[in-house]
Amino acid sequence: MTTIILDKIKNLDSVIFDLDGTLWDSTNEILIAWNQVVEKYDDVINKFTKEDIEGFMGTPIDKIFKTFLFYLNDDKIKEIEEKCSNNEMKYIEAHGGRLYPGLEDVLIELSKKYKLFIVSNCQHGYIESFLKYYRFEIYFTDFEHIGRTGLSKGENIKLVMERNKLKSSIYVGDTEGDQWAAKFANIPFVYARYGFGEVEDYDYAIDGIKELI
Repeated sequence: MTTIILDKIKNLDSVIFDLDGTLWDSTNEILIAWNQVVEKYDDVINKFTKEDIEGFMGTPIDKIFKTFLFYLNDDKIKEIEEKCSNNEMKYIEAHGGRLYPGLEDVLIELSKKYKLFIVSNCQHGYIESFLKYYRFEIYFTDFEHIGRTGLSKGENIKLVMERNKLKSSIYVGDTEGDQWAAKFANIPFVYARYGFGEVEDYDYAIDGIKELI
């Protein structure tokens, strides 16, 4: 880690996390939940593949469905999006996702010294389902997402920092969008290289969540 980054985080008081590709992988669960819905529509040409889901990670859900179902009218796209989102929440609440190895140990250690947060470009209920299923509410002080505020990820990071009076934070994420969000919030970006994205501009990189400690 460079001297510049060490200087930026020497008074670190908080760690803000992305969710998908950083704390867990829920692509299999989303794939099942969404395809349970789209297979009921005769005018949907293709079902989602795992590669589709992975490629869309970090993208707001309305943009995902507008891109994937571009050949349908807006009302039908919105209808399918809402049904997929509702089914996804039910499925994840019942089945969870795949946590990255050692995650809870990391959260236990970090929460002893720092306040922990989640900021994601997900729909309402998604972070809530993650926290509830694994009973992780005890580790996180606050969270925010586009589904509740309608704001960009960078704006939501700043909102969380202002709301919780944070003075020195880092953002941990796995996509270029996460890097842009951290830059917007003017905080160091830690690239989770084990996730879904390819990022070239970052302050520090980890190849497993345990390295964050």
